[in-house]
Amino acid sequence: PAPADDPHYKGLVEHIVAVAPFVIVVHPDIPVDSLTQQQLIDIFTGKVTNWKELGGPNQKITIIHRPPSSGSRMVIKTVVMQGREFTPNAVVMNSNGEVLTGVATTPGAIGYLDAAYLKESVKAVKYNGVPYTPANVANGTYPIYAFERLYTKGEPTGAVKAFIDFIQGDEFQKRYVEE
Repeated sequence: PAPADDPHYKGLVEHIVAVAPFVIVVHPDIPVDSLTQQQLIDIFTGKVTNWKELGGPNQKITIIHRPPSSGSRMVIKTVVMQGREFTPNAVVMNSNGEVLTGVATTPGAIGYLDAAYLKESVKAVKYNGVPYTPANVANGTYPIYAFERLYTKGEPTGAVKAFIDFIQGDEFQKRYVEE
């Protein structure tokens, strides 16, 4: 949300339009199927650097993730890492597609993706024992997500209001949002 005390945001009205879930992904050869929040903190801060420390093979962990300006990175930093900083010993990619390709082709790699980009070329791991599914996001057991928003200067009217009503309506929400 926009900072309430910033004059640039005065008069903006927020409209929540979707939920964007994120998944933790590993190279498909990694036999680890679930990671706890603490294990992910230890990986992403650089405290744990080898999969053998997590029940996997004796293999270096390569973190592949997004730049500091990325909303995806902010979600992981906020929800998973509770505000802790990422280790600088990581490969930074500019898009979800690049992270997907990087994790899929780098032995020992771990990263995170917007769930819409998840493909079979990587393995999604459970978070605290809970797999990502839309139902688990909806029932509150899978917490790695953010709200997608639109902002208007004041309350919307006319075509803008009609567009936001359409985006928030059942037809769009049930047919297109997950896709």
